[in-house]
Parts: sequence; C-alpha cells; structure tokens
Amino acid sequence: MSHSNSDKWAQRRGSNDRRAAEIRTEWKRDLSRLIHSSPFRRLQSKTQVLGLGESDFYRTRLTHSMEVAQIGDGLLCQLELKYADKEESQYLPDHDLMQAICLAHDIGHPPFGHGGEVALNFCMKEFGGFEGNGQTLRILSRLDKYTANHGLDPTRRLLLGVLKYPVSYSSLVNENVYQATDVTSQNWLFKSSEFKPPKCYLDSEADVVDYALELFTPEDRQLFTEVKPLTDSDDVPSHRKAAYKALDTTIMDLADEISYSLHDLEDAISLGMITRSMWTDHFRESEHLFDSCKGTTFTGSVDSVADSLFGESYRRKECIGMLVHLMITSVILDTQNEQFKSGMLRYKAVLPPEIEALRKAIFDLVMIEVIRHENVQLLEFKGQKLIVELFGVLASDPQRFLSRSTRDIYEQQAKTGQKEGMRVICDFVSGMTDDYATRLYEKIFVPNKGSIFDRM
Repeated sequence: MSHSNSDKWAQRRGSNDRRAAEIRTEWKRDLSRLIHSSPFRRLQSKTQVLGLGESDFYRTRLTHSMEVAQIGDGLLCQLELKYADKEESQYLPDHDLMQAICLAHDIGHPPFGHGGEVALNFCMKEFGGFEGNGQTLRILSRLDKYTANHGLDPTRRLLLGVLKYPVSYSSLVNENVYQATDVTSQNWLFKSSEFKPPKCYLDSEADVVDYALELFTPEDRQLFTEVKPLTDSDDVPSHRKAAYKALDTTIMDLADEISYSLHDLEDAISLGMITRSMWTDHFRESEHLFDSCKGTTFTGSVDSVADSLFGESYRRKECIGMLVHLMITSVILDTQNEQFKSGMLRYKAVLPPEIEALRKAIFDLVMIEVIRHENVQLLEFKGQKLIVELFGVLASDPQRFLSRSTRDIYEQQAKTGQKEGMRVICDFVSGMTDDYATRLYEKIFVPNKGSIFDRM
C-alpha cells in the first residue's frame, strides 16, 4: 500500500501520540479499539432480520459484521492479486483497516432493525432526523467513551471508509416523503414506508466529514458530495441520493451485500421460511442466471444448487460457501467517474453484471419470502411502536426519566438548543440493545414490572 503508516490518512482528529514501545500500525490500533468498544459488543444483542429469541441459529448484527469482515478481507485479497502490477493497486486499503471498516459498518443501527430506524427518524423528524449509517459515524467520531471528545478517534481513512453516504441529511431529505400523521390517534400508527430516512450522514457530523475529506482537492470534494437528480416515479415522492462512495466503502458495501444475500438465505432455509418449491418457482424463468456464472469456481444449475441447499446441512453449508467463493473471486474494479483525481474516489469494487444479477435474484427471494413476510413485519412494527413510546416518555421529561449520566449530557447539550437536547435522547435510545429496550419498556409501561432496585 502506498499510503505509509505515518501519512495524513493515518492521522486522527484527537491525539496522534503513540505509547512507548507501540509496534502496531495505526490501522491495527483502529481495529483493536473497535473490537474492544461497547457499541461493537452490543451488536450481539441487536436484530439482523429475525427477532432475537426466535431461534439460536440465525445471525445477529455481531455475527453478520464478523462475516462481512471476513468477506471484505477476501475481496481485498482478490483485488490485490488481480491488480498487483497495475496503477489501481496503490489505492487499495490495508487489511487491518478493511477489517475495521467492515466490523464498524453496523454499529450505528438501533434496536429492532429497520423498525427501530424508522421509529427514531419519525421521532427526530423536526430535529435533524435519524439514519443508521449516519449514527455509525457519530458513534465512531463522538459518542464512544474511548476519548473525551472524539469517540474512538479513528484514523481519517477509517472515517472515510464508513462514510457510506457522503451527503448530509438536510441536503437529501424530501419532506414530501413524510406523510402527515393523525394527531388524534396513537402516533406510532404510521406506515414504515412513509418515514424511511434518506441514506446520509447526520448534519451534526459535518465537521467530521470535512476532516475525512480535506486531503482531496476541492474539485474532488465537490464531485464526491454530489446528489443524484431527484426522480419521483408514479407520483411517489422519494429522498435524494448520494452519487458516490469511496473505494474502501465499496469493498465493504459489496461484502455486506454478499453476506446478507447468501447468509440470510441460509438462515431462512434452516428455519423453514424458504422451501424448495419457493426456490424453484422464483428461478423458474431464470436458469440463464446460473448458466452465465459457470466457470472454474462455479458449475451449478437451479436444480443442482437446490439439491444442496435443501439437502443435508453440511451440503447446504458447502453450497453457501461455493456461492460466496464465486462472488469473492469475481470482484473487479470499475471507474465511477474519470473526473476524480484521486484513485481512492475514482475506483469502485463491483461484481461483473452476470454475477451481480445472480446475487440480486437470490436477495430478491429473501426479500419476498422473509423480509416482507407478515410475521417479520409484525415483529418490526412491534419494535417501531416500542421505540416511539420509549422515546416519547424520555422526551416528555428528560430530567425526570433519563439515567444520571445521560441526564448530565442532556442538560449540557440542551443549553445549546432543543435540537441538541433531543439528539442526546436519540443517541441514548439508538444505543440500546433489543433486550435493554424491551426491559426498560416493561419497567415503564407494565404495571407489575419494575422496582426501585432494578439495575438496568
């Protein structure tokens, strides 16, 4: 890697001092800080797709993040091999850095998955909104307790890597997406689709983003933060979207897509939510997807893959591994815009069209049969209701209901303004695990639950 350990990409916003006899690279230090952080540990008790407690088999946010890190490292190995003697290789990240970016990518997600994210965006719609990826950047750069003022104080390149959408909430939000709610009814009775946040960073982290991008030329910064044109289809309003991602981010993003497409499929089959007949029906007209992917690493067909996926568990595991291997070994670099002067912005990791088509078709099956299943949606809605009501209680009288340490932060921030005070409450709720949020909800709302001796 051309970026040496002492260059500006390895710098931190806070202290750049190193302990005596410190031999680790800055990227190894990033990885160590992340693994030992409490937000990372809390991922073990946060929903991936299915509700915790439903089974002891399927993924949590923590196991998913570990799998993304492993796939991300595999993608990086392939790119190093394919571009060893080419100009692109100098822009590839360090392996420890890649692991850290992948392990960190979900730490901002709130309890109860998408239901929790939509609920917090609903609660914060007048105060800057909420979005899980934006919260990841906020935790890394501000909230974690590793330093007094800079969170985990990650390196500049780690900040860039987790900056999945380099445009602010206020620049992307389309208020027409948010539907007016009936104030006479319970305020948690709203459609999830009407309060999805834009994919963004939160405006409160503008200075962090400026730091992450300051080594690029003004022209690159301006181009990198461009917004795609807003196109409303069928009169359904949508938020604006960021146009670009940095190279490191695209490797992480691709690892994430491979992981949730194939590993969620494995979970769903093991739990009986996807059957062989569903698989066959879904791919009835799509045998060509498998044919176009055949090569040295893959020889499967719709039926042969089904034989393995719906056979003995060891055959299913081998088949999932084969599909992951196909996608990892197929990765290439593409150019997202020739106008970028920096290769860290010019290049992106992608799958060839035929491999991406197969991945997307598999994910579409998971989306139809699992994520949109009414039982999964009911669990998501339950999380939505719980978070909205919890937030409402805490926001109604923060000095009365917040924990002492959070109350101190709230009182300090609320002096600046209501928006800053509400952001503290949002940080508190979004940082909860599913179990903590459920127990706190019961303590507040269930008459025979809770005691003055409870230690949450």
